[in-house]
Amino acid sequence: MIYRVLKKSLLLGALLLLSVSFAQSGLQPNANVGFGTPNGSGQVSYDSWSERSGSVKKSSGENSSSSSVTSSSVQSGSVAQSRIAGTLAASSSSAQLPKWQMLPEMKAPWMKGERLEYELSWGFITAGYATLEVKPRKDGKVEFLTFATANKTVNKFYPVHDTVYTLVRNKGLMTDVFRKSLHEGTFHNKSLIRFDRNAKKAFLSDTVFSDPVRRYVKRSADTSVAIEGLEHSIMSAFYLVRTLPLKEGATSRFSAVSGEKRYELKVVVHKRETIKTDLGTFKTVKVEPVLDGDGIFKSSGRIFIWFTDDDKRLPVLMQCEIKLGSIKAELTKVK
Repeated sequence: MIYRVLKKSLLLGALLLLSVSFAQSGLQPNANVGFGTPNGSGQVSYDSWSERSGSVKKSSGENSSSSSVTSSSVQSGSVAQSRIAGTLAASSSSAQLPKWQMLPEMKAPWMKGERLEYELSWGFITAGYATLEVKPRKDGKVEFLTFATANKTVNKFYPVHDTVYTLVRNKGLMTDVFRKSLHEGTFHNKSLIRFDRNAKKAFLSDTVFSDPVRRYVKRSADTSVAIEGLEHSIMSAFYLVRTLPLKEGATSRFSAVSGEKRYELKVVVHKRETIKTDLGTFKTVKVEPVLDGDGIFKSSGRIFIWFTDDDKRLPVLMQCEIKLGSIKAELTKVK
């Protein structure tokens, strides 16, 4: 019974407070987010360019020397105009690029690789463990992997083994693929989301198995969701927040695809606090994700995340308030 409460608040919300925190979330740029394009408005500015036009006339009295100079001037002018035209063409082409292709590359320290380990507890009870990994690839993309399991005692009567895989682009952390595999008691679910931003669609496949070994399907669904192009998945949204300035009192708005819907979420930055954990004492920024006009988080209560107040933005503590107290995910190891 205890673990069912924990599972509802943590694991089913897309992996242990982390994914719950940003389930149904993603990026929708605004002034607070700070995601820019060349001129901040999604268009390339041509103010700095000027195309010079003119003609060089040759008189009948010009000698070979002046003819040579004129010819050189024409050639030089032609080359200059060609370069300007080429630059304008490139800028024009850039202006036509989708916004998601013009997002900046992420330079956060954890983009080079990271592994975070967490202990999940309810009061004095240790319910389970989770890890978050960042793995850069040679092709310039990055993999986010999340693993979660219950403790040995709970696993004996209610086994939990959950995995989430996310493949993102360095630019803007835009998700290409989001894959989730949940094994919780008798519930076995595999789901996949592929983002086709050019087609403005997210294609979803979701299957629940009555027997995952024999692959007996209980129910399955394939569908698509219309997107605008800048939506995130659960995990890419979580990591994106780690790149924001997180100024006190600021609110950033996001959008993402999860399940069969596109959701809107806002992230509220509360205040800076110094907190103490078993790993040490940290200066942190307290953040709260909130869904606008939706009741998804109502059963789980409010969720808070404490990020370290430095360029690493380590999520050292996450807490979900429920009727029976609070559930915590506390960072225990960093690699």
